[in-house]
Amino acid sequence: MGKKIKDPGLGNSSSAHAKRMMNSDGSFNLEHLNKPRRFSEAYHYLVHISWIHFFVLTFLGGFLINAVFAVIYLVIGIEQIIPTTGDILNDFLNAFFFSTQTFTTLGYGFMAPHGIASGIVSSFEAFTGLLLFAFITGLLYGRFSKPKASVRFSKHLVLRAFNNQNAIMFRLVNNRRSTMIYPKISVTLALSKVSSNGDYVNEFYALDLERDTINYLPTTWTIVHEIDKESPLFEFSKEDLINQHGELIIMISYYDESFNQEVHQMHSYFLNEICLDHTFVKAYYYNDDGKMVLDHKLFDSIEPLKS
Repeated sequence: MGKKIKDPGLGNSSSAHAKRMMNSDGSFNLEHLNKPRRFSEAYHYLVHISWIHFFVLTFLGGFLINAVFAVIYLVIGIEQIIPTTGDILNDFLNAFFFSTQTFTTLGYGFMAPHGIASGIVSSFEAFTGLLLFAFITGLLYGRFSKPKASVRFSKHLVLRAFNNQNAIMFRLVNNRRSTMIYPKISVTLALSKVSSNGDYVNEFYALDLERDTINYLPTTWTIVHEIDKESPLFEFSKEDLINQHGELIIMISYYDESFNQEVHQMHSYFLNEICLDHTFVKAYYYNDDGKMVLDHKLFDSIEPLKS
């Protein structure tokens, strides 16, 4: 029946309407409820969110801070900075521009504090701006220096004839120009089944692969699991296989010469995503000069298997 293993950390309990355990980006499909929030987690959150979210939060935070200080300048009197225009909106804009100059420590132009209250507030704001800029600089360094794998997995999971039997295949490629050194991969199958008492449980199997490690990867690597008598999928026909509530959970590790350390990445496929009797289109070829060319546009391409 295959190499059944203990729970790798995902939990044995399942449900009739359970969704995938892992998202396509490698994060676990897990929702935290009633989890206490800690300020110490802010750095971890800001380092790991996407660049778009990071810059949106940065600009939004800067705008809100300057807006708050602009209101404070209005409360203590805009006359301590610049003569009032008599219009609340224009006075707010002047206070906001003055706050931005103070916060970024750019220096004063025609607007400057002329009173004790405005001087105290502007000094505190300048000190706050220095602290926040140092914090953001640290975040930028942390985001750029964070070791992170950049592996692209094929959109398709195919099932085709291979070595006089069937095999499940997917492939991967390095998104960077650097070479992956000693990449190694493991694939765990999670099957949701109904137990004797009617409960849904997860069973886990370590799938045997044609090759689970290579020396280096400059092009693509097709991962193959042959469905032989030792495979946990041997009992299913092609049609039954794609109807199973099963998920392939993949982890790849390799030495990245850019970071000088080992990095990891995870991915998953649902069994119902299998494309029957298809094969991958070769994504690399040799040009007229004899140089190998890797065409990334062909990486996800598949075609029906020729009879």
